[in-house]
This record gives sequence, C-alpha cells and structure tokens, in this order.
Amino acid sequence: MLNPNLDEIQLTKDDYERYSRHLILPEVGVEGQKRLKAASVLCIGTGGLGSPLLLYLAAAGIGRIGIVDFDVVDTSNLQRQVIHGTSWVGKPKIESAKNRILEINPYCQVDLYETRLSSENALDIVRPYDVVVDGTDNFPTRYLVNDACVLLDKPNVYGSIFRFEGQATVFNYEGGPNYRDLYPEPPPPGMVPSCAEGGVLGILPGIIGVIQATETVKIIMRQGNTLSGRLLLYNALEMKFRELKLRPNPVRPVIEKLIDYEQFCGIPQAQAEEAKQQMELPEMTVQELKQLLDSGADNFVLLDVRNPNEYEISKIPGSVLVPLSDIENGDGVNKVRELVNGHRLIVHCKSGMRSAKALGILKQAGIDGTNVKGGILAWSKEVDPSVPTY
Repeated sequence: MLNPNLDEIQLTKDDYERYSRHLILPEVGVEGQKRLKAASVLCIGTGGLGSPLLLYLAAAGIGRIGIVDFDVVDTSNLQRQVIHGTSWVGKPKIESAKNRILEINPYCQVDLYETRLSSENALDIVRPYDVVVDGTDNFPTRYLVNDACVLLDKPNVYGSIFRFEGQATVFNYEGGPNYRDLYPEPPPPGMVPSCAEGGVLGILPGIIGVIQATETVKIIMRQGNTLSGRLLLYNALEMKFRELKLRPNPVRPVIEKLIDYEQFCGIPQAQAEEAKQQMELPEMTVQELKQLLDSGADNFVLLDVRNPNEYEISKIPGSVLVPLSDIENGDGVNKVRELVNGHRLIVHCKSGMRSAKALGILKQAGIDGTNVKGGILAWSKEVDPSVPTY
C-alpha cells in the first residue's frame, strides 16, 4: 500500500537484522522499511529488465511481488537475464524467478501469473498492486500496460533497452505524463528491431533494471525526486546519461477502455502482408538446398542477407553475404545483379523473414529468386546441428 497504516505493520527481529543498512538511513528508517513491507509490486516480464529488478526489490523487502510471464528459460537468455540459471533452461521463467526471490527473501509473497498479459486479463492482474513495473520488449504490451495503469491510477515504472542504449522513466504518477505522451502512435511494425535481431549488451539491462527498482522503492517510500516528467537516456559505450523533459499532452485521447493492441500497432496487417508476400515467392526447404549443394551444381548463387556479425557466427557453405540493409538502401541491388549474372538466385537469412523482404525488393528491381524456408535456424536443426544458433 502506498499509504499504509504503519501502526499495523510490524517489523520482526529478522527484519531488523536483514534491513539494518536501510534502517540506519534517515531517509528510510523504520517507517520506510514498513512501507516497503506493506507494498505490492507487479513486474511484467522476467527477462533482461525484470531479472535485476526482481532481485533488488526482493532484497529491499517488498512484501508482495507479482510476476507476469509465459516464457521458458532459454540458453540465450543467460547472457543478461541474471535471475535465471543453467539448471532452469527449458523451465518456466516465473518458477525460476520465484525460486531465486525466495532464496534472497523467504518472507516475500510471490504471486505468479503464467499467462500472456492481454486486454481481457490486464485489469484483474494489475488491480491488486500498488506499483507496476514494465519490463516488456514490444509495443503492444507497453501500450496495454500503460492504459491499464491509467485506468486504475497506478504508477508505471518504465524501462527499455536496445544494443548499447537504454531509457527509463516513471509514467502516470501524480499527474505526470504517461506512455502515450512519449509515443502517441506506435511505429510501423518491423521499423524498430527487437533485441533478438539487433542484439543487446548483457550488462545494459542490469543498469536500467536497477534504475527501475530504485524508482519503485522511492515511490513506495515517498522519498526523493522520481523520473516522472523526465526520460533518462543512457549510452553504455559513451558512459553518458542525459535527460529529456516529458510533459502530459493536453490534447491526448482519453483512455476509456482497453483495446486490441496488436491491431492498434498494426501487427495483424503486417503479418498478413508478409504472409502474402511469402506466398507469392518461390520457396525451397533446407533439405532441397542440401541436395542442390551436394549435387555439385554451379548454376546458382546462394545469398545470405544477414548482418556481417551474424555471418561470422554461422554460415551455410558456399553462401555469399550481402546484408539486407545494403539491399534496402540500393547499394546491394547492383551487387546482387552482378553476382547472379544469369544464374539462379537462392536467398536465406536467420529464419526466412529478412530474406523474403530482400526478395521483395529485388523483385521490384527485376531480379527473381527463391527463399530458403526457415533460414539458417532450420539448416542447423534439420541438416547440420554443428552450425551454431543464436
């Protein structure tokens, strides 16, 4: 509770020992620790941001923590999602997180919601908690979390990360701005690459997640100046922080109910267009590609449109790299034309999506080709397991 009856909250002998370094801080003291014990926080996601956030909230003495996630731990998560361990690979993230939280603080009540947050369940899940912390990585869920917090008048502690940069702020707190003041409209689908496509420095979410935890604790204790009205930007390569001012938009639409956020962000339309484009493109399986390579035929060009650093990780023998970004800006189209020179063009990427996009651009330039279904992931899974995946 943000305004608990502190006379009803008692600290135990173990509490006094456990939180002694808090208790001797005048800004925290017994009153602040009681506020933390009485508080409830909902964390959306147990990934890169949720991991440090949950660890430090549990250690700080938050009495009740809710976790929303429906994913399982993957080996690729361990580079940054520090709440999980190798022994939990393949198991639910929320169970892994709960196990670690209770090792840190066995007195914390941990509520688990192994489900995708949706317009149907968001209000019921968010309602019991004092503060909501957004650790998600996609626009539909961020708008959903924001709107649910606005409708229920909950502070929304926001963070995001990409490559070497992160940002954090506090939305919907004491009349401050909300997420729609920062992003009135979602970007077109695919314009902002995910961390799975663009990568992320493993340490970065630790920094942003801890900032989110700090803001959460300050809100609960009612101490200090929060990031409400300020967007904190962090560049890890330059080791620089800077701030942008945020203000409520006086003409923003009134949020009256939760909507279809996938539709709002254009996801179904983009998926339908991608499916249509793929249906119009010739495709081949990785097994068919393997047969062609084994045949010794030399009347084709195998084009890889991933990024150079991806190409260094793994490649299909005989492939030639021309990144999608080069094809998109036009420089790569002429290079592909020179490579093809009357030969059959076969294009692949990581999963088949970027190669389909590249083929669409090349087709407009008069260059036809065939897409490798499933890309190098399918090649590693079905043809050559020695090829690393990422």
